[in-house]
Amino acid sequence: MKISNFSFILPKSLISFYPSIIRSQCRLMVINGTSGKIFHKYFFDIVNEINSNDLIVLNNSQVIPARCFGYKETGGKVEILVERILDFNTILVKIKNSKTIHIGTNIFFGKNNKIRSSVISYKNPFFKILFHNNIYSATEIINNIGQIPLPPYIKRLDSKLDLDLYQTVYKKRIGSIAAPTAGLHFDFPLLDCLNKKGIDINYITLHIGSGTFEPVRTVNIKKHIMHSELVEVSAELIKKIKCCKKKGGRIIAVGTSTLRALESAYHSDSWNETKDFIENTNIFIYPGYKHNIVDALITNFHVPESTLIMLVASFLGYKNTMNAYSEAIKNKYRFLSYGDAMYVTYNKFAKYEKI
Repeated sequence: MKISNFSFILPKSLISFYPSIIRSQCRLMVINGTSGKIFHKYFFDIVNEINSNDLIVLNNSQVIPARCFGYKETGGKVEILVERILDFNTILVKIKNSKTIHIGTNIFFGKNNKIRSSVISYKNPFFKILFHNNIYSATEIINNIGQIPLPPYIKRLDSKLDLDLYQTVYKKRIGSIAAPTAGLHFDFPLLDCLNKKGIDINYITLHIGSGTFEPVRTVNIKKHIMHSELVEVSAELIKKIKCCKKKGGRIIAVGTSTLRALESAYHSDSWNETKDFIENTNIFIYPGYKHNIVDALITNFHVPESTLIMLVASFLGYKNTMNAYSEAIKNKYRFLSYGDAMYVTYNKFAKYEKI
């Protein structure tokens, strides 16, 4: 299976560089996985697609203000992107700098460069940085000095608008460097409508790392190695999912991160034993994969040749997916993180489709 199978021309005019002010009023493409039929709606219509006995799962990870600027002792400017907060005073980062960064290098942050840190280790492509501060935690420091790390294709500084709209309204667990973007379309009135319909809403946590923006660099996609991300799926949710499916309800995953988290838990001992699943996952889902839990997926429109569109193709079917993307371009849907959404039901025959 070649990466070129997932290539298409995405007009720059369809890339959304700014968010919708009213989250749930973006457009929604509804695709039947079995028939491939496409319907054009608005996101608030999602209420009509989900049944009262279904269970929705969302990713409650909160975006870290992960983009930070500091200075070396020599005065040279340094930009870091926080990958993960490791403990009280240690963080894992990528460093953008014109010159090589060495172990032991001091980097200063904050007003008047009063916050001192040191590079204490390196394992490609990440540096580990220690803050020399016993008063404020690494989380508090990052929240004070950092900026929202907009996706790299958005070539502008973050604004007050991004502070609010590049987070989901149900954010809870700080740790991602990119928003779980399918969830950006939900607002409180929409969640209230779903609750009133009696739909069970639940959460997993998958902290999205910088690897989500890394391109697939292998011609044969099966040789691609996914980055690792921390996942938490509670025993309570596993029990609820089993009960929902037993009663004939469907599992609706909001976002590819949520689907990957659930599939990762499914392949662990935690699933059979109905206990908390807390592990790192590098699961790579592409056509030919048999989905075990999710019956319908809410996701955005992704870039060509990305692992995200490969996951969608494994769920919806390759032909259905590429046809949907063609229709999206024809009908001028907005793409990527701040773009429009699709709601797709599982195509159980996708696993056997030849590409």
